[in-house]
Amino acid sequence: MKKQLCLLAICGMSILVSVSAVAESHPFSVSGYGVINYSHFDWELDPGRRAAIDVERFVIAPKYRINDTIRLESELEFEHGGTGSTMEFDKFEEFGEFETEIEKGGEVIVEKLAAVFSFHSFLNFRVGHIIVPVGLVSKRHRPQHYFTTTRPEAEAHLIPTIWHETGVEIFGSLGSLNYQAQIVNGLDSTGFSSRHWIVRGHQLRFETANAEAPAFVGRLDYAFNENATVGISGYYGDTAANRPKPDVDFDAHVGIVSLHGFYEMNAVKVRGLFLWGALENADRLSKVNRTLSNNLNVKRTPIGSSALGYYIEAGYDILSLFRQPSNNAKDTDLKDTPPDMVLDVFARYDYYDTMASVEGIIFDNPRWERSTWTFGINYHVHPQLVFKSHYSLRRLATKDKNKENTFALGFGFQY
Repeated sequence: MKKQLCLLAICGMSILVSVSAVAESHPFSVSGYGVINYSHFDWELDPGRRAAIDVERFVIAPKYRINDTIRLESELEFEHGGTGSTMEFDKFEEFGEFETEIEKGGEVIVEKLAAVFSFHSFLNFRVGHIIVPVGLVSKRHRPQHYFTTTRPEAEAHLIPTIWHETGVEIFGSLGSLNYQAQIVNGLDSTGFSSRHWIVRGHQLRFETANAEAPAFVGRLDYAFNENATVGISGYYGDTAANRPKPDVDFDAHVGIVSLHGFYEMNAVKVRGLFLWGALENADRLSKVNRTLSNNLNVKRTPIGSSALGYYIEAGYDILSLFRQPSNNAKDTDLKDTPPDMVLDVFARYDYYDTMASVEGIIFDNPRWERSTWTFGINYHVHPQLVFKSHYSLRRLATKDKNKENTFALGFGFQY
């Protein structure tokens, strides 16, 4: 009987050790985030604009580690509360026409689906559907990474956010220097427009993406520590070959460069970006795009030959003024631990012009040169949950009816 009990005990311990080993290894993990916003508009050029609530996005990001070298990554995003089609009235870019938006009634998007091969800290590979690492939002897109309820407008109006394409990537780190280099499918120039420059050239309208001309992406980041980084990123690719039909006989290369950085130490947070881009043969593209079919569901408006945008935001945790440092020797290791509750008061300035320069007979519409001051509060009740409020004062470069003021509330979470 004793021998049987001993055997049972040994077996039980073996099972516990095995379960513990599996639990510690965690081959499968899942993370994600979500955002819900309310906005009230006071726009001179659009006085009838209605207040809106938007279930902006909910993201699920499962990962699975096959072994010490190979892992699978994925990211699935639900936008605007569901899927379906809707119709919108765009008085500024559609000449007063109704426009059917197949995707904007809600989207389900695979933003990432890739295999990662980790060989060394300085040499790794990623293949599949991957994030294009241009700008600041591409690396820091969770609601805790920016102050306003929506992502910084100077970046979101110039390039897709989050930008994701299919291709291959090599990446790694050399001390404090992190690098990424990619070859991915390019943009489709039929989606370019006055208001958003190349943003809608992101190929999401069809079941498959045209890959006649690849694009090349690079990024370098220097990390002083995990809370302070500066970097540069760039993109270059032809957008004419990826159009739905071979309707142009000229090149239309897009080149983009971004300088970015953030500093988040103690009670202070500062983030900023400068982005410039150029489009080859923008005047010829604009002329061809005017003749595109209505069924293609594109804007058909003139395109700037270059675009420019930058922003800087700074915030301060005012609750830090009321915290007392611990005098208990046992708590010295906890002094630098971020508190659960943070109340950031912030300000941000955005400037962006999607028609910074034009070619030929294209009119440089001052409506698309915009600057915005934004002020607000972020209340982090927990590092994983933030409530946001801001008031933005956007000004257009037009002489009349150039004020667009917006009050917004929202909350975001990550897990």
